[in-house]
Amino acid sequence: MYPTIKAEMARKNMTITELANVTGIRYQTLSEKLRGNYGFTVAEAKKIKEALGVDIPLEDLFERKS
Repeated sequence: MYPTIKAEMARKNMTITELANVTGIRYQTLSEKLRGNYGFTVAEAKKIKEALGVDIPLEDLFERKS
């Protein structure tokens, strides 16, 4: 659902578990949100962007695709 986030995770060899640990977002919550079942808060989005260490604008990083 979020191809840019998943691509950046793949580039960094980062699993959902690792991203959850770094951001402090529960694994189950993060997994559900990455599937598009729920939206991310601004605070969560900023944590994910920081954890991935990317210079991509939030609106591009969190662009949803079906």
